[in-house]
Order: sequence, then C-alpha cells, then structure tokens
Amino acid sequence: MTERVLVCGSIAFDTIAVFEGYFKDHILPDSIKTLSVSFFVPSLRKEWGGCAGNISYTLNMLGGQPVPVGAVGSDGVDYVQRLQNLGIDTSMVRVMPEMFTPQCFITTDLAASQITSFHPGAMVSSAQIDLSGQEAAWGIVAPDSKDGMFAHARRLHAQGTPFIFDLGQAMPLFAGEDLLEMLELCQVLTANEYEAEVIEQRTSKSMAEIAQGLQAAVVTRGEHGSTLYHNGQTYEIGPVPVENVVDPTGCGDAHRAGLLYGLTKGWSWQEACSLGNLMGSIKIQADGPQNHEFKRSDISAMLKQHYGIERSL
Repeated sequence: MTERVLVCGSIAFDTIAVFEGYFKDHILPDSIKTLSVSFFVPSLRKEWGGCAGNISYTLNMLGGQPVPVGAVGSDGVDYVQRLQNLGIDTSMVRVMPEMFTPQCFITTDLAASQITSFHPGAMVSSAQIDLSGQEAAWGIVAPDSKDGMFAHARRLHAQGTPFIFDLGQAMPLFAGEDLLEMLELCQVLTANEYEAEVIEQRTSKSMAEIAQGLQAAVVTRGEHGSTLYHNGQTYEIGPVPVENVVDPTGCGDAHRAGLLYGLTKGWSWQEACSLGNLMGSIKIQADGPQNHEFKRSDISAMLKQHYGIERSL
C-alpha cells in the first residue's frame, strides 16, 4: 500500500523581518480605522517557504513520501531543484515561466506575533494542476489560490483519497458557504485557535459539531498544545516545552507534517497529534520554516519522553 501524500498548497519564498518590539504597543485599538504604522526591522532574511514546501520538507525528514502539488514562477527553478536534492518527488510541481514564484512578506515581533502580506504569483494557476489518478494514502489541501484549493479538494474527493483541509492564511478567501462546501469534501479539518474561532463564526457551528461530520478536527493552540475532536470525544494533547522560541514561521506546517506521517503509518489520532505537536516545538526553535533538523531516532525518544508513546520512525 502506498504511503505517498499529495501536499497541495503554495510553494513560495518567505521574506522574514524581525521587529525588536511589540505590535501591541504600536497598534492602538482606538486608531484602527486610520491605521498607519511603520516598524524598524534590522533583521531580514529570505527563506524557502510556502505551505506545500514546508510540509513536504518536514514530512520528508520524518521518512514520509510527500508529493508537493503547486506552481512556481521562472524564479523558482532553484527551489524545485532543492526539493529534488532532498529526495522529494517534484513531478506535480509546475513551472510557470511568465510569472513570479509566490512571495510571502512576514514581520514578526518579540511576542512571536506576525503581520503577513502575500503575492500569489504562479499560485493563481494552481487549479490547472490535475492530480487525478495520483495514488496516495492521504492528501492535504493547504493554503493556495481559492480556485486551486477547491479544484484539488474536488479531485481528491472524486478519487476517494482522504485529505486534510487546512484553512490557514487562505482564511480571508472563504465565506461561510465556502467552508461548508469544503467540509463536505474533506475528512479532517486543521486550524489554529484564531482560525477555529473564525470558522465557527462563519459556519455557525462549533468545532465539536463540525467534527461530527468528519473523521476528526484538530485545533492547534501554540504553547498550550492542541485539541483533538474525534468520535464525539474531545482530547487535549499537551505541548512539548521548548527552551528557546526563535521563529513561529512554519510551525503549523511542521505540525501538519507530523500529523500526516502518523496517519499514513496507521497511528492512533492521539499519537499522530502528539507527533504534530512535537514537530511544531522543534521547528519553533529554528529560524525560517525549513531550517530545522533532527534525527528520527531522537523523535522516537522524545515521543516516549513527553507522551509515553513507543513508536519507531
């Protein structure tokens, strides 16, 4: 049986700046209607990024078989080559020669809060990538163009490939009826705490109610771990403490990679979510979304240490 995972989403460059202060001290609620702020950012770097790229990076390091599904521009050829050098199957990555690769501009403050702008570039063509007939154990529809996300979701659903719907930064694109349609197609919903609140508001359903129509719903809560809704039960999956919070960029993607690895291996939902939490904790201690490194044997040891889970990777 295949363990391939179709990782649908953006493949982008992240330009990350660090503001050595706190947004809350400069964004005043009483002046939000006439917002005009400027942040001095002495630290700036460009990273490999995008949800599909980030998830594939971590899933590949875990020993999984990610197949990123996304579009890059002519400036993304080096990115595709990098993925290939890592041993990742890039057969579903398309190069659009007359476009730019998607670009994400992120400013992070000392509280790990983020302000993000995104240029879609070649991502607007992602719906043209037809994954029909691609054998896979699981898929994930992560932030991408709205047309691309729906196209991938419908194709995965039509061919019976179970998939995770991860709303993420695509949240502004999805009205309530869009979310309800996507929830009819997917098997699993993942969201962070803020996204979960928005989903509940727009669908007029609680996460517990949403999970009743799915295999599971998972809400990540940063330093407080995550909440799993499964089979009518709610489980709190504890966090893995970290010594040094460096950069939250890509933590959600690292979590999704851990979750997907566990699902493809037939782990229980609690075990898969625990691995997701662990991967997020490892990622947050490194700059950028694709610079964290680890040994699989260390992951096995940490799962046993923090969760009492005995699994060999």
